[in-house]
Amino acid sequence: MHKHLLLVMLVACSDPANPASPDAAVPPPMLDAEVTPPVNPCVQTPTALSTSAAWYGTNRADLTAWIDAKGCASTGYDAAHKPVALFDWDNTLSKNDFGDAITFWMIANDKVLQPPGQDWHATSPFLTDAAATALTTACGTTVAAGFPLHTSMNAACADEMLDIYIDEVTSGGQPAFAGWNYRWIEPAYAWTAQLLAGYTHAELQAFMMQAVTPQLAAPDTATQTIGTHTGLNAWLRVYDEQKSLVTALQTRGYDVWIITASPQDAIAAVAPLSGIAADHVVGIRSTTDGAGKLTYRFEGCGPLADNQGQMISYIQGKRCLVNKYIFGDTSARAIERRPDGQRQYFSAGDSDTDIEFLRDATYKWVLNRNKKELMCNAFNDEANSWRINPMFIGAKSTLAAGYTCSAAFTTETGAAAPARDLGGNLIANQVDAIP
Repeated sequence: MHKHLLLVMLVACSDPANPASPDAAVPPPMLDAEVTPPVNPCVQTPTALSTSAAWYGTNRADLTAWIDAKGCASTGYDAAHKPVALFDWDNTLSKNDFGDAITFWMIANDKVLQPPGQDWHATSPFLTDAAATALTTACGTTVAAGFPLHTSMNAACADEMLDIYIDEVTSGGQPAFAGWNYRWIEPAYAWTAQLLAGYTHAELQAFMMQAVTPQLAAPDTATQTIGTHTGLNAWLRVYDEQKSLVTALQTRGYDVWIITASPQDAIAAVAPLSGIAADHVVGIRSTTDGAGKLTYRFEGCGPLADNQGQMISYIQGKRCLVNKYIFGDTSARAIERRPDGQRQYFSAGDSDTDIEFLRDATYKWVLNRNKKELMCNAFNDEANSWRINPMFIGAKSTLAAGYTCSAAFTTETGAAAPARDLGGNLIANQVDAIP
C-alpha cells in the first residue's frame, strides 16, 4: 500500500478536537503531521518534470521555465514569503470526481442522516419546496432525526437524492434548487458537504478512504449501481504528471495548496496521494457543533462573515477562501482580486469553477474539458500566460463548434454574458485547438 495512503487511513481514525462553542470554525486535523523532519527545498536539487509523452507541445519546457523563474534559484527568492502555487483537485490533480465518490458512498452505505425535524429544507437554504417534499415522500419519516436513512434498501430514497445531486431536479422533473448566486455557490456541490452533516472530521476522513480506496485500484471501466441509477462512475486516479509538477514546485521552494469545491475533510484525506499535505487543502469548510460534528452551515468569507450556506469554494468563492486561508485576508474585501505582487504565482484548473483563482495567477495551467468560460480565457491566452493540455487520461476530442465567448460568462443570476479579459475587453470566439 502507498505509504501516504496508509498514513491517512490510520490517522483518520483519531479523535477530532472539540470546538469551544457551537458552530465554531474548527480546522480539520492534520493528517500528515511531522512524519519526517522538514526539508529545506532550497538546499536540494530541484526535481525535473516527468518525461511523460502526455505533455502537449512545449508544455513541459514552458512549465519548467515558469516555475524556475520564481523558485529557489531565482533572483530575490524569499523563503519567508514563498511563491504560492494552487491546484484544483477534481479532474485537475485527479481523473474523475472524488466529491462524487464520497456522495455516492454515503448514499450506498446508509450514512446520510435524517435531517432535524425530518425537514429537508434544513440541509440547504436553496432547496425548493418541491425537492423537500419529494425527499420526505421518498425517504419517509419513520427514521428519527439524526439517525441513518436506509438508502441501501430504499431505492426511492437513494434515487431522489441522486436525482437532486446529479441533475438538480426531483424525480418528477421539478427544480431542486432556487435563488443562489451563480458566482458564489453551486447548490448541488454544497449539498455533498451538507449530506455529511452529523459526523466528526475523523469519521468523514475514514469514510472517504473507504470510498476511494477500491476506486483507485478499480479498472478504468468500473461503474456502480445505487438505487436504480446504473452506470455511476466507480474508478479514480491521481495523475502521475500532476504529481510530478507538484514535486517540481515544492523542490523549487513553492508553497503548494489545493483549492477545491469538494468537502474539506474528503480532500484532506486524499491530498497526500498527490504529494500535498492535508493541512494545505482549502475546500468546503463546514462549521461544527459543540460535539465536534459538522453542521449544514459553512465558514464565512468576505461579505459573508456568517455563512448560512450561501458561499463555498466555487468561482468567486474560491478566490475568497484562497485570500482568507492562504493570504490571511479576513476582511469583507477578501472576495476581491488582490493587488499585483500579492497573489498566487501559479494556478492549475480544469473547469469554469476555477476561473477566478486561475485569472489571479501570474501563470495558468489548464486541462481541457471543454468548459466554455475557462477555455475562452485559456485560448485567448492573455499576456502569453496560459498553457493548455489534454486530459492525461481519456482526453476529449476536439470541440468542432469551438467556443462562443460572447455568451460564455455566467452572471450572478445565471444569465449568459460575454467573456472579457482582465482589461474588460471582449474575448473573441475561440477555436478548440487542443483536445
